[in-house]
Parts: sequence; C-alpha cells; structure tokens
Amino acid sequence: MEAADGGLHNQGVEPSVGGGPAIVIDGLRKVYGTRVALQGLTLTVGAGELFGFIGPNGAGKTTTIKMAVGLLRPSAGQVRIGGHDAHRDGLAARRVTGYVPDSAALYDKLTGWETLELAADLHGVPARRRRGRMEALLRSFELEEVAGELVQSYSRGMRQKLALCAALVHDPLVLFLDEPTVGLDPRSARQLKDALRGLCREGRTVFLSTHVLEVAAALCDRVGVLDGGRLVACGTVPEVQALATDGRGAPVDLEAAFLALTGEAGGDLAALLAALAR
Repeated sequence: MEAADGGLHNQGVEPSVGGGPAIVIDGLRKVYGTRVALQGLTLTVGAGELFGFIGPNGAGKTTTIKMAVGLLRPSAGQVRIGGHDAHRDGLAARRVTGYVPDSAALYDKLTGWETLELAADLHGVPARRRRGRMEALLRSFELEEVAGELVQSYSRGMRQKLALCAALVHDPLVLFLDEPTVGLDPRSARQLKDALRGLCREGRTVFLSTHVLEVAAALCDRVGVLDGGRLVACGTVPEVQALATDGRGAPVDLEAAFLALTGEAGGDLAALLAALAR
C-alpha cells in the first residue's frame, strides 16, 4: 500500500472516530415474516481492528453487513459507524464507510477508470484529489494496464479488485467486505490481505465475512462466530479455539473449533477429528 503523496491513504477523512469504537452493534435483530434471521446481535469493533465474521451459510452474516451499511433496515436494534447511526444518520455514516458485496454489481459498459470516477462522484471526492487517489488504487491492485478497458472484459478476480478500489476511493474509516477473497488467485488474495493490513495500521477498521477459515486465522485480530442468527463466540483466534477441545482436552485449530461451536461437527468433535486424521 502506498503512503506517499498521491498514495492510498491520508487523502480523505482522518483515521479517527473521536476516540470511540469504529463499529457498535447493539441488540440488532432482523425478522423476515416468521423467520428470525438475526437475534439481538451485540458487538463492538475498535478503530484499527481487522475483525472476521464467520459462520455457516444462512447464519446471518450478510444480513448483518447489509444493515450496517444501510441497505437493510433492522427490525430492532442499532448500528453506529464512526459514531453515526447507520439509519437515523445514514448519509454521515456512509461518508465514512466502504462496502464490497460478495458479488459486486459493476457496470459492464464502463471502463475501470470510469467506474472509479463514478464512485468518486457518488462519494463527493473533490476533483483535485481524485486523480492521484484513483491512479494509486489502480496501481496498487495492478489494474493500471486495463483501466481503459470495459469492465465486461474483466475476469472475476479483476472485477473484485476494481470493486475494492471503488469502495476505497473516498478513503473510508470503516470497510465492510463480504467474502472478499472469492474469485481471487493467490497473488491477488495476497495483495488484498496486504492492503487490508495496511489500512488497519493507519487506523482504519475492516469488518469482513469469510468462509475461508485460514484467512480469518491468519489475518484477523478477532473473530466472531455467528450461528443461527446468534453470536456464539467472539475473541482472538486463540480464545475462540480454546472454547473447544478434541475430546481429550487438547486444543484444536480454528476449523475444528468452528465446527464444534456451530454444531457442524455432528455433536462429536473427537470422532470428527479422528475421522479426518485417518
């Protein structure tokens, strides 16, 4: 990540949330008809933290993120981003928020450069600042050579990287990513990981959902495990791992702890581990 003049950071809002937490989720609940998708989620994420949100399909991860970025209205509870209520003060919250969904909706008939211009317009990035920022983003994710080509010619990985550039063009304090490594080759995934750690080092906050537990274990400061709309565990990776053992009292890795905490292990973690070892 570049930090020199025209680089990726320190061109927009200051990396501060007034000394308070970057994300505060309080009693968040979402109901669709008779189905409860999220059940009173309460969670705080600090400034500069890289927080991983893991859980089975249908656990409520995407629902949580969509409420946090203002795309869904909660049935109850509140989300505050950088001190701003995501729904009562949505415009202020969105000024300090970046978001990349699991399948980014990009305009195929725009070029990569035009896509970033559009994102900069939507976020009100001043013309005097945007060019250097856009160039730095494209360079950082190795999209410079294809910036003039239509998005319809991009691979899935290139589209994912362009969507991330668009989410970062206004230099947000908080970045929400839903399954960000899907479709990325190992080199692009490494670039993404380095970029996220760079953002956090400068005081930005990253909240990501992922099914790739190796990514969560290697990258995240803390993880939250969501199951059936409830937060069943939250802490550092060693703290979450310590909540489960292999049946003989020995510690397990994050994958085994995840399976035990979410009931995916079929109720007998020791038997599962033994089967995997054979």
